[in-house]
Amino acid sequence: MGRQKTLFEQACEERGWNRPATFLAAFTQAAYMIGEPSELTDRQFRRWCMPDPPQPRRRAWRVLYAMFGVNPADLGFPPAPYGEINPRRFLITDEIEESDVDRRTFVTTAMGTTAAMAVGTFTAPEPVGAQQVQELRAGLHALRTLGNAHGGTEVATLVVRHLHRIRRIIETGSYPDSVGGQLRLLAGETSNFCAYVYFDACEHETARHYWNEGLTIGTTLDSTELKVQSLSMLGLQAIYEGRPRHARDLLTAATHHAKPLECPILMAVIASRETRALSLMTEHAAAGARLAAAMRLMERPARGRPAPAWTSFFGRAELEATQAHLYANAGKHKSAVPYFRASVAHTGGSYVRNRTAAQLNLADVLLRAGEVDEAAAIAAASTGGLREVSSRRVLRQAAKVRDGLALADTPNAHTSAEALTHHLA
Repeated sequence: MGRQKTLFEQACEERGWNRPATFLAAFTQAAYMIGEPSELTDRQFRRWCMPDPPQPRRRAWRVLYAMFGVNPADLGFPPAPYGEINPRRFLITDEIEESDVDRRTFVTTAMGTTAAMAVGTFTAPEPVGAQQVQELRAGLHALRTLGNAHGGTEVATLVVRHLHRIRRIIETGSYPDSVGGQLRLLAGETSNFCAYVYFDACEHETARHYWNEGLTIGTTLDSTELKVQSLSMLGLQAIYEGRPRHARDLLTAATHHAKPLECPILMAVIASRETRALSLMTEHAAAGARLAAAMRLMERPARGRPAPAWTSFFGRAELEATQAHLYANAGKHKSAVPYFRASVAHTGGSYVRNRTAAQLNLADVLLRAGEVDEAAAIAAASTGGLREVSSRRVLRQAAKVRDGLALADTPNAHTSAEALTHHLA
């Protein structure tokens, strides 16, 4: 009978880091991201996995703290002789603009928030006020920033932990009704983001559960914005699952609820998704009309209410990708190429996942258009992003492109297929 897994081994397994090579890659990346250069060998990792592991060095301790979001002593390591590391050391409290954030800011922000969630405790007698709500909302913002940048697969457990903390505060805290309403609204928004990261991880039943929870909270609070977010995201999920008629029904309902909000960006997001649903139903004229509507709405974003935070990803690149999908779904692959190419060019550098997905979409449509060598070049370029992406949706796209390239009879195609295989291993 084998020995029982240590706490550290269990934590690594939960995050997909149970193989030495996988853990070492994640450790090296985390060290770089938080500015704590630290080297680790295969032998050191295996010793950490054993009962009574040795004391990590100071820098390694900090990297572990950032990677797992908890004090390494809670993972079975001896207490650090260096003094307690304040998790807020990783926090970036200023409001973050997506266009100005690099990879390190994404991770330090989110890891700091995660560490604060993991080691922080909330006791019922403590009164909850606006400041606590603001801190919880900042935590959601940080996690959304990380998830939007690199994908949801490795962020999912962190977001669920944040949701559990909000729920615990709602159930055990002391607060006035006004704060209670804000907490419940935040729980709904966090539930919707839980859904998205599980959707990004291709765990669709779990995603559907959380979106339905967000929709229920929105209905209970009579929050139009929360209901619209839930319905539009359920519509997106239905598109990916190949259920365009159901997607159209959900998005029609989202449009109905969204109209009184008079928010052009929000309406453009929904119209863009309606375009995708209608094109999959081969109703190409109707799809073109909804895309035109989305474009008109994007021309006047300042005329209505400000866009909600969750729509921050939406812009020119998304509309170009929608136009490309419209052509691709109609079998006009050569017409789709320039729009996917433009989508790649206009995707911000901080959105590594979206940019990588756009490159893979471009490679796929180039293959279908018979442009094998260019498809191979674009696919090879996408491997840089794959090093940073934890989205199973994107990884499945990469596998699809890899399989297409493997069937093409050119040296460049085979080389790119091998490169993708290496990053998918």
